[in-house]
Amino acid sequence: MPSPPFPTAGKNWTPSTGPRHLVIPDTTSCGACTVILDGRPVKSCTVFAVQVDGSEIMTVEGLAQDGQLHPLQKGFWDQHGLQCGYCTPGMLMTAYALLQRNPNPTEEEIRFAISGNLCRCTGYQNIVKAVQQAAAELRGETPAAAAGEDVAVAAEPQARGGN
Repeated sequence: MPSPPFPTAGKNWTPSTGPRHLVIPDTTSCGACTVILDGRPVKSCTVFAVQVDGSEIMTVEGLAQDGQLHPLQKGFWDQHGLQCGYCTPGMLMTAYALLQRNPNPTEEEIRFAISGNLCRCTGYQNIVKAVQQAAAELRGETPAAAAGEDVAVAAEPQARGGN
């Protein structure tokens, strides 16, 4: 009997927020199961558990540190980069890998990086905005200034007491 895909191997794995699997696994078409394996994003449905023995694996649960959301998670929250949430773990991990390689990606580079991840809800625009916000924050810039917006205009809803 072949080894199961590695996210399903082991007794302690809980798919509550982590890598997702479609009803028909091993299709590699959706990207929802993307994890970081030895520093590279991989679709976990294509890897057997025996192949990752001794490897470093990071899932979406590894993004938040000390109870603080990672800038990518915050960006998805702020920019409404998710709707149903099914694709979100894979999108976050793919974007994380991109920002590790390229801390200042263009919109085209972000779109190319996430092109292997399917989202049927958002239309991708807010996902791109979320990655741009996270990239700016990770570079130490204010997201509004990095997007070329007037910081006073970006802060205006809060000043008015709006949302």
